[in-house]
Amino acid sequence: MRKLLVLLCLAVSVAANAADTLAVKVGVLRQVHSRETVSILDIPATDDALAGVLMGAADNNTTGKFTGQSFETIDAVLEEGEDAAAAIDKFAEQGARLVIADLDAPRLLAAAERAKTKGALLFNISAPDENLREENCRADVIHVAPSRAMLADGLAQYLIWKKWSRWLLIKGSHPADELLAQAYRAAARKFGGKIVEERVYEDTGGGRRSDSGSVQTQRQMPVLTQSAPAYDVLIAADESDVFAGYLPYRNWDARPVAGSAGLAPTSWDAAHEQWGAQQLQNRFIQTFRRAMNARDNNAWLAMRMIGEAATRANSDDPQKLRAYLTGPDFSIAAFKGVRLTLRDWNQQLRQPILLSDGRMVASVSPQEGFLHQTSELDTLGPDRPETKCRLQ
Repeated sequence: MRKLLVLLCLAVSVAANAADTLAVKVGVLRQVHSRETVSILDIPATDDALAGVLMGAADNNTTGKFTGQSFETIDAVLEEGEDAAAAIDKFAEQGARLVIADLDAPRLLAAAERAKTKGALLFNISAPDENLREENCRADVIHVAPSRAMLADGLAQYLIWKKWSRWLLIKGSHPADELLAQAYRAAARKFGGKIVEERVYEDTGGGRRSDSGSVQTQRQMPVLTQSAPAYDVLIAADESDVFAGYLPYRNWDARPVAGSAGLAPTSWDAAHEQWGAQQLQNRFIQTFRRAMNARDNNAWLAMRMIGEAATRANSDDPQKLRAYLTGPDFSIAAFKGVRLTLRDWNQQLRQPILLSDGRMVASVSPQEGFLHQTSELDTLGPDRPETKCRLQ
């Protein structure tokens, strides 16, 4: 009889805990990324970004057993031409007003406009555009992914620290490539680099992994880079992934390549293992049978931020979570050596930038000697006095 009473008490306790559990629903809004990459190793997986969200949700649910929260993800993939705003409506109908967004800038803005009417909060994990953090900044968007300026500044600091201050800049012919080139020009002005010459690689089509067509042949890269003024580093601005991967070991002069190939700035790299990152890498590989990329890590971090905010605010209300995330008490560990915080003026996550050659992490910025009155992380990207953001 006593055993039966104990079992009944346990059942009542479990039921009460289940009733008290806060169910946090998170939408995952993804777009299809191009599979036309220079390297076959860079072809995006079908669970690109989603895998990071799922790992973050699992981590949150482990903690949530003790704090009374559960985290559920709802995945949606936008095909070409599909409406991001309509996806926000569907999430809202399903009770998900927290959305992790793997979208380009136009779709992110469309989603943000609709999120405003739904009282939703977006977490940008992929769009690097500066205007999203400046002229077009939105109060309902938290930027987990670093901006182009943060990435360019991270690389520039290292090059200046190495005293490699003379740069040959080669950019692609797509609009995104020009935006990236602008970031490197700004970084040169900011840290004392000198762009000795700019050149443009015109994308004329063809197979990106083929060396036999009209583009990207072994003979073209030396011609593209010859007869340049004296320089220390060739910087490639090729966000469209058309030509930069062909530059190392093919440029005319014996000079290192950086930027979109060679030594590349990134928020995360599969080779990163410092500050306990190895355990995160191992768990990801064991679960998803592939390496964690930058989008995966941004997605994991976004979900962990949601988990931290939901625990601290004891709520899934987007406005309460935003108030905590942008407030002075928020910080989060991310296996990068420092705790990360948000810039309250544009809701950009402060974070170190890894510099990777694809096999090893060569360095981490901010570099030694680049000081700031508030946070050395604010040497990466526009600082508070420079911002044009007025949160809408």
